[in-house]
Amino acid sequence: MDNWVPNPRARPYIPKRKLYGTAGSKLREYSSRRCISKIFQGGLILVLIVTVVINITFLLDTSKKLQPDPQITENNYQKFKDGLSQELEQHNKMKSLKATIEVISSKELVSITVDGTAVLEDEGFDTNRGVHVVVLNQATGSVMAKRIFDTYNQHEDEAMVLFLKMISDGRIIIFTIKDEGTFQLKSTARQYLASMGSEYITNINWRDTWAFVAIKGGKKIGEAHNKSPSLSSWGEKSVLTVHIKLSPKSESRCNWPDNESNRRREVFCSKVEGYGNVCSCTDPSPISFSPQKLENNKISDIPIAVIASNRPHYLYRMLGTLLSVPGANPQLVTVFIDGYFEEPLEVTKLWGIKGIQHTPMGIKNARISQHYKTSLTATFNLHPKADYAIVIEEDLDVSPDFFNYFSQTKHLLDEDSSLYCISAWNDQGYEHSCKNESLLYRVETMPGLGWLLRRKLYKDELEPKWPTPDKQWDWDMWMRNNFIRKDRECIIPDVSRTYHFGSKGLNMNPYFQEIYFKKHSIVAKPDVKLKDLDRMKQKEYEGVINELIKSGEVLSENHNPCDDSFIPNTKDKTYLLYISMKSPTDYTTWKILAKCFHIWDLDVRGFHKSMWRLFLKENHILIIGVPASPYS
Repeated sequence: MDNWVPNPRARPYIPKRKLYGTAGSKLREYSSRRCISKIFQGGLILVLIVTVVINITFLLDTSKKLQPDPQITENNYQKFKDGLSQELEQHNKMKSLKATIEVISSKELVSITVDGTAVLEDEGFDTNRGVHVVVLNQATGSVMAKRIFDTYNQHEDEAMVLFLKMISDGRIIIFTIKDEGTFQLKSTARQYLASMGSEYITNINWRDTWAFVAIKGGKKIGEAHNKSPSLSSWGEKSVLTVHIKLSPKSESRCNWPDNESNRRREVFCSKVEGYGNVCSCTDPSPISFSPQKLENNKISDIPIAVIASNRPHYLYRMLGTLLSVPGANPQLVTVFIDGYFEEPLEVTKLWGIKGIQHTPMGIKNARISQHYKTSLTATFNLHPKADYAIVIEEDLDVSPDFFNYFSQTKHLLDEDSSLYCISAWNDQGYEHSCKNESLLYRVETMPGLGWLLRRKLYKDELEPKWPTPDKQWDWDMWMRNNFIRKDRECIIPDVSRTYHFGSKGLNMNPYFQEIYFKKHSIVAKPDVKLKDLDRMKQKEYEGVINELIKSGEVLSENHNPCDDSFIPNTKDKTYLLYISMKSPTDYTTWKILAKCFHIWDLDVRGFHKSMWRLFLKENHILIIGVPASPYS
């Protein structure tokens, strides 16, 4: 031991139990954490490697699939690629072909939104009552038609059913009621809506709210209904939200033969709905005509001004009859639209004629008056060499001899300065009060409803004095006023050459149409030859009247003129009826008599020197005012 020397490099002795003290515990925790971290990192690396391998495999597989088979020709391969692209494109489109529709029905508000965009919003208690209908394209979701049917009034439910029947199968139809829509919603209309899938329509009553979405010819998509708790209140607001899968565009198109007419048809039918067979894929109605030429046509260069507003279905019907009549020339027809409404303009394009929109001026009757002035001025500006124009409204049918009638009578305006116009309409020409299709009258009132106007009259007299936009005057009443008319008269037929079918307008409603216009008569023949044309001039016409009076038999004053027996049950006889008329403006007795005879009685029309002509029970009747008329 004496020779022992300590080793300076030797580590000091530490008992093993010291390793299990505080420092050892910390060391062991540190080692555990390192181990877990290493395992986690290794796992991530493994996942990354697997992902890379999978992607490489996918890329190699895709590349292999895109390699052309040596047995496939280049042409077939191109078809394959094109087909693949089309499938991809179709797949992407199909994922987005859906729409969300929200419909609200309430006392004062109806609204419809498609994918958050409002396509209908009508608010206010006093306007647009009834059933609102919106038609959507089943492929694009775009609006194709909007209509309001005030089913509080008679026959509006019939008009709604007719409109629905004219819609092509597959279209999306949305219904919503504002205020009240059931008072005149009769069983036929309810049954039709039930056939479309409505479950509530048979039980909807006074002031209920209702919203309904369906596919025409398909199925119900959704429906909401809230009942009115009492007659004096309205149902709670009905809110309906539906999600609908749209169809591929190919399913909403027809494969018509490629020609000029069908190209117009295709454009129209892709934008507008509710026109029936015009958009039929299998049996489309014609939109081009080849009418017969008019023999000895005296009006071949006269322009036709069609006065239109936002009543496109009326315009479609009217143009369909006008363009099919012998003597019609589409190049001379211009439709003037009061306002920038798209659907009426599309209707004119469908028929292949010119349509002109202009900015409205004035309100109510003043707006209508300015619309006529703007249209007449534009007509003569578009046709600077035309000495005449035919003026006709969008809510009139025309007879097959419409142009033939004007061709035969035009020369009277040239030769007789006492004439104001030639009209195709007889205010008293009802089914029971007219008879002779070849007979003409002279009258002191201007009937309108299809009339021939001289350029000179319009430019020299009417245009400079036309009522300004601030005056709420009816243009036709203004023209009838004698300070404008200046004792001149119009030629009219016994049987009208136009028929008024419009039941909606500023001064028109279904009741008014039913009472005063529905039973008007119209000529059905294409080639009526008018008689005694030369005797329609001022001097010669007096001879006609005097001859009728001399040959006529005076009706007995002992019978009540309102009794059916007042007019004898004879045929083709001439009768005279003298009535009290103290002055040319004393119409008291006439108005009572007009009501008895069920003819126009709202104001006084169709007279010549305080004398009226009409047919009753197939007898010619002259009603003469005493002492106002010189024939008394």
